[in-house]
Amino acid sequence: MSIFNQKSKFRVQTEVRKIKQPVEKKPKPTTTPRASSLQPPSTSSARSTPRASPIPPHVQAPKRKTSPDVSKPCSSPPRKRRQPASARASPAAATPLSDSEPGSDDDDDWRERLDPNKRAKRARTVEDPDRRLRHPRLWSGRGGDERPAIVHAADVASLKDKCQPVMKLARDEVGVQLRYPGSKHMERYELVWGKDKIDGALDIMKVVRFVASTYLTNEQAKPFLDQDTGIHRRLEKSKNTQDGRGFKAALEEYNSRILALQEQGVIARNIDSMRGIPPELVEFILDQVYDRTVAPKVDLLTKYENGTDNVYGELLHPFVTDIFDRTKLSSGKVFVDLGSGAGSVTLQAALERGCESWGCEVMENACNLAEAQQREFAERCRLWGLSSGSVHLERGDFRKNEGTLEALKRADVVLVNNQAFTSQLNDHLVNMFLDLKVGCKIVSLKTFVHDNKIAENDVASSILEVEHLTYPEGYVSWTGAGGTFCISTRK
Repeated sequence: MSIFNQKSKFRVQTEVRKIKQPVEKKPKPTTTPRASSLQPPSTSSARSTPRASPIPPHVQAPKRKTSPDVSKPCSSPPRKRRQPASARASPAAATPLSDSEPGSDDDDDWRERLDPNKRAKRARTVEDPDRRLRHPRLWSGRGGDERPAIVHAADVASLKDKCQPVMKLARDEVGVQLRYPGSKHMERYELVWGKDKIDGALDIMKVVRFVASTYLTNEQAKPFLDQDTGIHRRLEKSKNTQDGRGFKAALEEYNSRILALQEQGVIARNIDSMRGIPPELVEFILDQVYDRTVAPKVDLLTKYENGTDNVYGELLHPFVTDIFDRTKLSSGKVFVDLGSGAGSVTLQAALERGCESWGCEVMENACNLAEAQQREFAERCRLWGLSSGSVHLERGDFRKNEGTLEALKRADVVLVNNQAFTSQLNDHLVNMFLDLKVGCKIVSLKTFVHDNKIAENDVASSILEVEHLTYPEGYVSWTGAGGTFCISTRK
């Protein structure tokens, strides 16, 4: 199955961007994937482990769409939503998005992404021969189908939320429904626009792209992705010309065609032949989950303890995928995120790689949002017809949580964002690593091996083999610049 690339939704803070360091061929730092625009209250302690603390990816002006989760102590401000700034900058009823405006350079790029002959080349899906992706409750056109308990887009972005109609639609014309490949029930949307709200039209267009390019063969996808007459192109043109009724007509045809493919068993057969999910689709699904559960309450993630290990910061989606690639994470393996924040990385591991995925977080607000994400994630996976690995989100101190400590003994990959951890906490972690099995990979922002070779009790140097690596700009939420990280292997 092929897919197309998708832009990230995160935006880096203006101040950080100005400090931008020369990085090889990185245009417009402003568009860096998921860099959060949140600024930590304290520079030093603010940067703790990205996953441990409660700052969700979409907290502030989200520019690019990359689904990063936050780990422990990294204090960068939370992001609000993860859609591209361009998408959010103005209502659809105003100026058409430049990245989809016919005749523009970006438009040519869009055509290239949807070209069936080029989509396969761009796909970087990791094929796992042991993975089975069909959701056990997938609706294949026969029998009943329990309605998914999702948070609908219209529940968080509607006229009631002071949003405005787009595409010259009257207030009583904005309601629409969108069909997904895994269920006969549809999601409710309103074609409206509001600051830091879901852009219904843009979200719908992305779903149409992903469904056609991921779930269908090139031949089956033609009615949806043909560059001149396809449904997606019609949606785009209607959006750009403010033709709300034309947009709704194209959407109705999309819903009808997907229903027919479901009833014919095409969707089910195609999912059965898949052995991996494109990272771009994983990112989009996680963004949907985040936008409906965390984004509306993202301010809760800013309430962290400054000057302690409990600070918030995030590793963005591209970084997390890179980590999975480097550590060869796959189904059948165990992933543990120490300081999992709102749970995004834990969910990403379960969906993208199909592994058993654990996360542990100590901060209450982050734990509450993580539970909300986990519920929505489970229902969204069914809506998309995809099965993920098992997810376990634990509350409490990961040094004492029994479930987490037991999972560590079986772990193949451990993530700990120790960017802002105290030396005492890092030393405690090293003692915990004594229980790891040989060959387990530990990914961290800072090395656990002391620089001082004569340091007393330097257990880390005796049990860990450390590889020092660099990441490019746009990989973390607290800065637009690149940085370093480590992958340590338990000897």
